[in-house]
Amino acid sequence: MSGGIVIVGCGGFGREVLALLLELRAHGHDWVVEGFVDDAPSAADVERVGAAGSRVLGDVASLEAMDPRWAVVLAVGSPTARRALDGRIDARRPRPSLVHPAATVGAGVSLGDGAVVAAGARLSTNIIVGAQVHVDQNATVGHDSSLGDYVRLNPQACVSGAVSVGTGALIGANATILQGLTVGADAIVGAGAVVTRHVPVSTTVKGVPAR
Repeated sequence: MSGGIVIVGCGGFGREVLALLLELRAHGHDWVVEGFVDDAPSAADVERVGAAGSRVLGDVASLEAMDPRWAVVLAVGSPTARRALDGRIDARRPRPSLVHPAATVGAGVSLGDGAVVAAGARLSTNIIVGAQVHVDQNATVGHDSSLGDYVRLNPQACVSGAVSVGTGALIGANATILQGLTVGADAIVGAGAVVTRHVPVSTTVKGVPAR
């Protein structure tokens, strides 16, 4: 896809998404970043967005008055907040998947609408990535794994082969999920944790091994 695109959320991850889109444009893609929308942008974030050559167009509701052909990318880290935002935006508005040129996406990898794969991320082969999933910088996903809708892998998270991560789960930075395990929907795996057994739905685990 190509054309106008609006970034939802002008915080740190939103600016990282802006950099991703500019990198895609430098590699021949035709995305035009129209600007950001945010319900409560800080003065510092508005200034940083401006310094990056973009602008805040209004709040999320203001999307309704914008060109319906413009796509959106949800650049909000919290899976819960991202799911809520997704429900507020017209379902007919395009939600492209975005892959940084410095990421690796192997054969048989399926990316859902709105998925964002950041620089340095590596998805090996035969992986299902749901809608609105974030795979942040240098995170890895092994063969035959699945990431449910709205999942977030923070930087350098490692999901081993044949792992199932449920809808809305959050995997912290530098966390590792061992082979063949399941992380339940809306679970949280703390930064640096090593998961050695299944994680139940809506459970927070941390430590080595994660408990």
